[in-house]
Amino acid sequence: MRSGLGTELGGEDHAVANKNKRNRNRNRKQKSKPGRHESSTPVSSQPVSSQPEPSQPEPSKPASSQPESSKPASSKPESSQPESSQPDPRNNAPGKGKSRRDKRILIVTPEITYLPAGMGNMANHLQAKAGGLADVSATLAAALYKKGADVQVALPHYRQMFSVNVGRFINEELRIYKNKMPEDRIHLAEDRIFYYRSHVYDDYAATNMELALTFQREVINNIIPRVNPDLIHCNDWMTGLIPAVASRLGIKTLFTVHNIHSLKTSLEHIERTGIDAQEFWKHLYYEKMPKSFDESYTDNPVDFLATGIFSSDYINTVSPRFLEEIVDGQHSFVKDNVFQEIRSKVQGGRAEGVLNSPDPSYNPKTDTALEVNYGPDDSAEAKRHNKIVFQEYLGLRVDPDAALFFWPSRLDPFQKGCQLLSEILHSIVVRYRAQDLQVVLVANGPYQVHFNEIVEMHQLQNRVSVCAFDERISRMAYASSDYVFMPSKFEPCGLPQMIGPIYGTLPVARDTGGIHDTVRTVDTDKGTGNGFLFESYDSHGLTWAVDQAMAFHALPAKTKEREISRIMKESLAEFNHEVTAERYIDIYRRLLGLAPK
Repeated sequence: MRSGLGTELGGEDHAVANKNKRNRNRNRKQKSKPGRHESSTPVSSQPVSSQPEPSQPEPSKPASSQPESSKPASSKPESSQPESSQPDPRNNAPGKGKSRRDKRILIVTPEITYLPAGMGNMANHLQAKAGGLADVSATLAAALYKKGADVQVALPHYRQMFSVNVGRFINEELRIYKNKMPEDRIHLAEDRIFYYRSHVYDDYAATNMELALTFQREVINNIIPRVNPDLIHCNDWMTGLIPAVASRLGIKTLFTVHNIHSLKTSLEHIERTGIDAQEFWKHLYYEKMPKSFDESYTDNPVDFLATGIFSSDYINTVSPRFLEEIVDGQHSFVKDNVFQEIRSKVQGGRAEGVLNSPDPSYNPKTDTALEVNYGPDDSAEAKRHNKIVFQEYLGLRVDPDAALFFWPSRLDPFQKGCQLLSEILHSIVVRYRAQDLQVVLVANGPYQVHFNEIVEMHQLQNRVSVCAFDERISRMAYASSDYVFMPSKFEPCGLPQMIGPIYGTLPVARDTGGIHDTVRTVDTDKGTGNGFLFESYDSHGLTWAVDQAMAFHALPAKTKEREISRIMKESLAEFNHEVTAERYIDIYRRLLGLAPK
């Protein structure tokens, strides 16, 4: 169903697609193709001073959103450029010259979980995941493609992580496929640095920087010229240079901030990787105000996350509440430069929060990991059966009436609040022994050793299970448990508090960030809410929320079944990729100057 998107955000028929392809190929043949491993490869033949004037009025860039005197010491270059009468180098840029029928979106992401059939014969095999970024990137690409949008995806060729044969086979198959299908929508950034990795990110910042620079070099020098997008959607610091290049080329950009994390490096390092930074250096965000390219070349580091925010036309965080918290100065870990740039975007009306959504495979009706599948109308008995099987599997005391709490997130004391649970674990198990309160942790992280010590010290093996993360066990836990822990100190978005209610497993969570936007306290009299929230970030607050969950657990079975059925139905309607995709499509349309849907 294209519903208007087919003629604006994609949906060409094959004849039109082939014609457009031939035209693009003809145009590209008249341009010199950038060399992939050259140390200085221009992305445009025009000098920096000839940047085309925007085709329509835009809100001012952050550089001019505040008086110069109010800017912090770690400031960015002036964004004002001399006007030019030269034509836009992209002959199909929105508002310039003859616009093509389709509007092409290029999603650039270092992570992805899956792509829909039809976007390439390897689409269902591509996996490179480190966190929620992968889920939302894949979900968005799938939803946009389904709606008929001309969506393309660029990601590193993590050959060893793709769940197919590695080595010669995948290269030959991709080469054959691309020869037969020139409109293939998956664009793999090729470099040996990606091929044999077993993880997306590394423990060493220097290695992550090399991964980020190599990925962006391939996108800038090869993928953008080949795809010729109208809009580029970038994700997180590893794509931070691309909005600067796009700004130089007159391509619209959306930059999604999934996590507040960044690295810095010099112009010299960027150019040594094979990216011609001199072409777009004025669009980068530096540690201090630059006087010239040469002066900043070696000792004025470029901040990747701040650059992505500064240079993009529009930004979004992955929840509305987290954006508000940043602008209100509630998070001390947000660096001043990032804080200033995000605040400037908000003040200019060029920022919003868009909630991620869970992968659609998280559905108890279809989840193949479950012993018994179920939906909102038959969850009670199915969850009891799943619980028995799960308890037997983990060696817990078998009791279908037990109050089972599930910890789904990495055991990270900086963000996730796992230390709060460690402080109360023994006490809640003892206090609710009659109700057979049980806790299952399916997660990796530095705090795992502490939970194992607590279990051993107090002999809680039949009441508490600590497991390393495993996708299948995690899915079984969602279906078997009654409650899911999310006592985060901060949460840019979070997915477990959305996945849990879809499975009839209610969140016990702290009221912050994306949790605030997705969890509401249960009120059985009004038939509202989907979980149990606490505000104080301490063990007392978490204990109080556990008490609320246990009070719900003591309600009559019919009352609980009614509420859980309602919560499952509401969650399936609210937390899904269609809702998320529509929000992003609305942003795309505004950036491309298209009429509202």
